[in-house]
Amino acid sequence: MEQVSFAPVPEQLEYLKKGFSEIIREEDLKERLTQSAKTGKPLLVKAGFDPTAPDLHLGHTVLLRKMKHFQDLGHQVIFLIGDMTGLIGDPTGRNITRPPMTRDDINKNAETYKQQVFKILDPAKTDVRYNSAWLEPMRYEDIIRLCSHYTVARILERDDFTKRLKEGTPISMHELLYPLAQGYDSVALECDVELGGTDQKFNLLVGRELQRTYNQSPQIVATVPLLEGTDGVEKMSKSKNNYIGITEPPKVMFRKVMGVSDDLMWRYWELLTDKTLAEIASLKQRVPMEVKMELAAHIVADFHSQAEAAQAQEDFNREVRQGGVPADIREITDGMVVGPNKMPQLLVSTGLASSRTEAERLIKSGSVEINGQISKDMVFAAAAGETYDVRVGKKWARFHCDRIE
Repeated sequence: MEQVSFAPVPEQLEYLKKGFSEIIREEDLKERLTQSAKTGKPLLVKAGFDPTAPDLHLGHTVLLRKMKHFQDLGHQVIFLIGDMTGLIGDPTGRNITRPPMTRDDINKNAETYKQQVFKILDPAKTDVRYNSAWLEPMRYEDIIRLCSHYTVARILERDDFTKRLKEGTPISMHELLYPLAQGYDSVALECDVELGGTDQKFNLLVGRELQRTYNQSPQIVATVPLLEGTDGVEKMSKSKNNYIGITEPPKVMFRKVMGVSDDLMWRYWELLTDKTLAEIASLKQRVPMEVKMELAAHIVADFHSQAEAAQAQEDFNREVRQGGVPADIREITDGMVVGPNKMPQLLVSTGLASSRTEAERLIKSGSVEINGQISKDMVFAAAAGETYDVRVGKKWARFHCDRIE
């Protein structure tokens, strides 16, 4: 392996510690970094991702960001796709057994992960691996030998399992194998450092123990916090609909970031950017709205481009702050007729309202605007050859009135 010239160890530690919840142990990391600097050999840093869903959101990128920070310092990163552990199903945080995924689903999701992670990670410094490479060839004898290195009592210390035992909720045998399978990944790769969310701490420590059993230096375990979603309360999750997907359109991403609270904004600055804590502290001296717009543009640029981030900001200023018409407003040529139009029916037929009842409620509450003016009329008279910009909440449509009934 080519030797690398590293920054002084104190500088590396300061850069790496930002955004970590816990490092086990920091003294070990300092010693490993010191040895790395002496030998010119990069640390081997891995993080595993089970491809259980097709797309990543910003919550996943907190871990990717820390992987990038190791890359920035010259260390080697392994992006480990858990195509074998994904078949078991990680029981972390679950009070019921996770239904097993199919190999086809896992393979499809793994391909999308590979496309998405390089929006943050440097491909030249990233080794993509699949844990099926060493877990799949294991014989039954090998699995028994692996299980002999850990006790049932230790496995059941996991918070998830302890809670389920107390509640009398079933725990399947294959779930008990998950921490061992993940831990063996570290043995197979001979990792120096393993990264994961705070909810993964138990699994990461299993890897550390197994490495000792296999006469390897135990890996440093470093955990990152679970990012709160746009609601500022729950962990970011698609199932809770509080997520910001990294493949979402620039305009959508920008608006979602602008919707988070000012307090949560600073957490996003720390966990989703490369800014140092000193740089973030200086941002707190500025107007919060300006800083949040800078954050939104920064995040959009990470996953799209600078030009698209600038356009998203321009659209936000025009449409949200100034109440202007969207540049990409939907054009409708056959919805509105010359003369009287039944507005509830028109809103439903064009998707501006989900039902007639909702449409009537929106009209009565003053939530419907036509050419910038609130309209509470159930019937709207349209003139031939005119266009009407209709706004219902965040939804817009431009009607071209040239049809006579």
